Amino acid sequence: MKKRVLAIIVAVMSLTMTTISCSSDDTAIENDQQSQVSNLRLEFNTNKITGFKSFEKLTVVLVELNTGKEILADLSEDSTKAIVAAKGSYRVTIDGIAILESGDKVGIASNSEVKLINAEDKLTLSLIAKAFANDFIIEEVFFTGVVSKEGKGYNSGKYFKITNNTDKTLSTGGLLILRSAFNSAIKQNNYTPEIREEAMPVGGVLYIPHEIGKEVEPGDFIVVADMGLDHSAQVSTAFDLSGSDYEYPNMDNPRLGQVDSPGVPNALVIYSEMNFNMFFLHNRGFESYAIARFPEGVTVESWLKDYKYDYSFEFAANGRVVDRTHYKVPNQWILDGVNSSVQAAWEHNPIGTSVDSGYTGVGTEDGDPARFGKSIRRKQLGVMENGKPLYKDTNNSTEDFIQWGTEASLKNGIVH
Repeated sequence: MKKRVLAIIVAVMSLTMTTISCSSDDTAIENDQQSQVSNLRLEFNTNKITGFKSFEKLTVVLVELNTGKEILADLSEDSTKAIVAAKGSYRVTIDGIAILESGDKVGIASNSEVKLINAEDKLTLSLIAKAFANDFIIEEVFFTGVVSKEGKGYNSGKYFKITNNTDKTLSTGGLLILRSAFNSAIKQNNYTPEIREEAMPVGGVLYIPHEIGKEVEPGDFIVVADMGLDHSAQVSTAFDLSGSDYEYPNMDNPRLGQVDSPGVPNALVIYSEMNFNMFFLHNRGFESYAIARFPEGVTVESWLKDYKYDYSFEFAANGRVVDRTHYKVPNQWILDGVNSSVQAAWEHNPIGTSVDSGYTGVGTEDGDPARFGKSIRRKQLGVMENGKPLYKDTNNSTEDFIQWGTEASLKNGIVH
């Protein structure tokens, strides 16, 4: 009898020890998992949002820089709520709507980078009001070129399609088309001074003089091409751009073989960082574009005199500091802008968040062979009263443009 009782006691003790051992292992695993995550709490500096009252919408996107994994968090109801994320290095993008004391609403944006290494981490973000304008928008940029039926690249026939997305008639006279000085796939360190939230560093600027300005009805568009001719006469897969409103052929470098179409007015290259005053579009789209107008009292001559951008940066590869000079266009002058890159190569946005808090592009990898014949094109929301397309414009090109590229709209020629 005693032996039987003893055996039962030993069995119960063994079971108890086994249970305790499993419980201890579970706790260890749970503690280990918890040690691999961080609770990120964001704090927001709203000093640049005049009359800020509260958030109507507050969306946060975290992208892990090594894996590309995204975490989406909605902090609209509680901006102090922690975001749980695995430890690592992240790009943080803010997009939202703020309610002002006046009752008005304004789009807001910000972006930064953060390294999560602790169980509890904090990041302070300075919010910027998005600069919406009641003027032209960039509907499309075709920068990839085409490939011939024989497999040869044709690097001409590129264009900007600029659309009147308002309910009033607009004039093209005085429009500026801007190409960024910075490459979205190459990021150096410590740009000094860093001005992108105040102005856009530019590497090339086109200008449409007032004398050749034209009226554009609501919903209609203009085409500004490198050469306003029928490119399909040269390469059958290229586009007929003979109906372009403006062109910008380079006649300073005869080796390019470009021609000036007599029936198409010329937009002027008023600044270029390139030799021979050339204005070219990167065929992988590793640059950003914007349109702007000079304010009253500013001329081409005074801008060239007063808006140089002298800066320095450190080469990321070796830390060597170099000095550079470009020009700048204040963000307040910019009507619309779009950051462009490809996902696999993106490093930073050449345009500040007040103009564009996201980015778009053609293709998902560097040198994507499927990119040719495609463009970055804005999404259509619906139609205007006159039946013309109405396009999405939230100053976030990740949301506003078709990802990641689509067939160029002028493939079959220019049709209004």
